[in-house]
Amino acid sequence: MSISTTIKSIQDIMRKDVGVDGDAQRIGQLVWMFFLKIYDDKETEYELLDDNYRSPIPEPLRWRNWAADAEGMTGDELLDFVNIQLFPALKNLQPAHDDRRGFVIRSVFEDAYNYMKSGHLMRQVINKIVAGVDFNKAQDRHLFGDLYEQILRDLQNAGNAGEYYTPRPVTRFMVDMVAPALGEKILDPACGTGGFLTCAIEHVRRQHVRTVEDEQLLQQCINGVEKKPLPHLLCTTNMILHGLDVPTNVRHDNTLARPLRDYGPKDRVDVIVTNPPFGGMEEDGIETNFPATFRTRETADLFLVLIMHLLKDGGRAALVLPDGTLFGEGIKTRIKEQLLETCNLHTIVRLPNGVFNPYTGIKTNLLFFTKGSPTQDVWFYEHPYPPGVKSYNKTKPMRIEEFDAEKAWWGGVDRSNRVENEYAWKVSADEIKARNYNLDIKNPHSPDQVSHDPDELLAGYAALQQQISQTRDQLKAVLAAALEGKA
Repeated sequence: MSISTTIKSIQDIMRKDVGVDGDAQRIGQLVWMFFLKIYDDKETEYELLDDNYRSPIPEPLRWRNWAADAEGMTGDELLDFVNIQLFPALKNLQPAHDDRRGFVIRSVFEDAYNYMKSGHLMRQVINKIVAGVDFNKAQDRHLFGDLYEQILRDLQNAGNAGEYYTPRPVTRFMVDMVAPALGEKILDPACGTGGFLTCAIEHVRRQHVRTVEDEQLLQQCINGVEKKPLPHLLCTTNMILHGLDVPTNVRHDNTLARPLRDYGPKDRVDVIVTNPPFGGMEEDGIETNFPATFRTRETADLFLVLIMHLLKDGGRAALVLPDGTLFGEGIKTRIKEQLLETCNLHTIVRLPNGVFNPYTGIKTNLLFFTKGSPTQDVWFYEHPYPPGVKSYNKTKPMRIEEFDAEKAWWGGVDRSNRVENEYAWKVSADEIKARNYNLDIKNPHSPDQVSHDPDELLAGYAALQQQISQTRDQLKAVLAAALEGKA
């Protein structure tokens, strides 16, 4: 049975359980089970490499000792074991001798729950997992990685349980252009389920890792923070699946909850890649962690301020932001002014509609900047749909090959060979300042492009109103003439 078939049959079994209500609970249930299975398979590997390895999980609670036997516990006995022994013990796990793996396991289970009410259905699910997946097989691990991303996409149907899934081509392009190097501290301050971090891991491994010591250094440099429990559980599992044995630097926390002034030199990072939540508001009081001139409750704006603060001089960032940030005024204007004065905002890639469908129709942009010198010019690149595509959907998703044109145009590490073309244009910082830091700038080579400039929109609205008034007067005249003719 293939892994995808295994997952589908598991989800069908879970749907029969009265305790599992909706996608969020089903995925949460599935992931804590997969976490324990993945961890047990990893422990088999640790034991082969280290004769002195000792599991941080108490022996009776290890997956192999309660789940692996298809004829093992079931019904009420299994349910009582999971609810009364397994979960309380792992939620309160006291790692021996500062065992970092133990801290990871405890953090995973602090906000995990068992939703299933039927021990018989739970045994069926466990048996499917045991029979269907072996994470010590390279092929299974690779296939599950692809399937795992499908699970993450399915999470979007769970409402507020997760943020928008960032398409893999977008994360890959952003990471490739920022080009993190071995030894650089990499951060995603709103890491969700870990898409940007896994891309960064793969990039550094592909480009720089040659020895065991290189791999150890890479693992020390990966950092993430996620506010919500289920995405954090997914992210931790994702990190282990991608070879981070002890992902203690992926924390369950709200990055914005710490006062900006409390972040010191040791908190500075070399590279930030992220898709911060947008369109939402932070809880009351969070804005007081920021300087008065930047205080807002809009999440994306606060993250932009935080990212500027956390970068080292020379540090590089790539982030996803909505159109509203580009043309917004008030506090948004002050934030953009700070961005252009303290960082080199060298590139904005304008994505077409539908990249985040069906989760949101908001138009988005990819901003790339380096901290430490003011912006002289901003290059814009309008990402086109591929030929024959009018929008993205499940059958026609975005593909990584679509970014080949941007990569060819990028101009190397120093971006020195860029030229204007039908999709690319350059705007000076002086012109942007004259526009009151409105970054929603039309492609001059595409006059039909929609503008969000307030002055242009108001002028267009006035012209439309005048046209409506003229049409109304003409209709009145025609009706009046017709009535006179009848008289």
